[in-house]
Amino acid sequence: MESGKLYLVPTPIGNLKDITLRALEVLKSVDLVAAEDTRQSLRLLNHFDIKKPLISYHQHNENFKGQELIERLKQGQNIALVTDAGTPGISDPGSIIVSRCIEEGLCFEVLPGATAVTTALVYSGLDTSAFLFRGFIPRENKDRAVLVRDVKDRKETLIFYEAPHRLRETLSFLKDSFGNRKIAICRELTKLHEEILRMNLEEAARFYEENAPRGEYVLVLQGKSEEEIRREEQSLWEHMTIEEHILKYIDEGMSKKEAVKRVAKERNIAKSEVYDHSISL
Repeated sequence: MESGKLYLVPTPIGNLKDITLRALEVLKSVDLVAAEDTRQSLRLLNHFDIKKPLISYHQHNENFKGQELIERLKQGQNIALVTDAGTPGISDPGSIIVSRCIEEGLCFEVLPGATAVTTALVYSGLDTSAFLFRGFIPRENKDRAVLVRDVKDRKETLIFYEAPHRLRETLSFLKDSFGNRKIAICRELTKLHEEILRMNLEEAARFYEENAPRGEYVLVLQGKSEEEIRREEQSLWEHMTIEEHILKYIDEGMSKKEAVKRVAKERNIAKSEVYDHSISL
């Protein structure tokens, strides 16, 4: 028996008009729809007059339901996998069923479509040439410490999801951990009350002290800037003598000429002045 195919079908993140014609075509053609929340997906299917059996597949039942989906695919059924909003496999167990399909040699197809990550990134006005998406910020302090260690020094724009009841605490955490960086707070993307706030973290914390968070949020945080890097470098050498500063870079493998040039640039003084200090080294 020929096996079926799994289709990962993005669904609108708010505005139902954002569904693609191809997504509708697939949803109409499959034998079964596997959904993160069957009630939510039923409303979507009813809106487009699509009648299909629904089965739940989410992070709390991914082990046994995932096996059931694999067996159904082996029996020749075609299955559409949808999440509540956006692209399956992004911060949800869709990625696990994809891995299972690869292991079992089963066919799957990923449809392009809505995702809050790129929508928020472009809205933010921050650097889009490189970005790092980390999903929801961990709740446990030890896990948060790992997150800060991993991304604090990254220059890429950082993107997180957050729930309204945790937003105030998260903004405070980000400010304490990353300093007063720029942030874009994207709320209810594509929906009627869509709102984009662009400010720094101090301003954001003050704003939400006076305004209750409502809706779902995507936070787009500026990566580590050149200015921030320069400030940190300065803090390392500002208590050094010029000779010690030169020796620091020589010890790191630079030639004396390169070290003199680097020190002059960092201290914003003439190379000739730095060179005079290097003669005795």
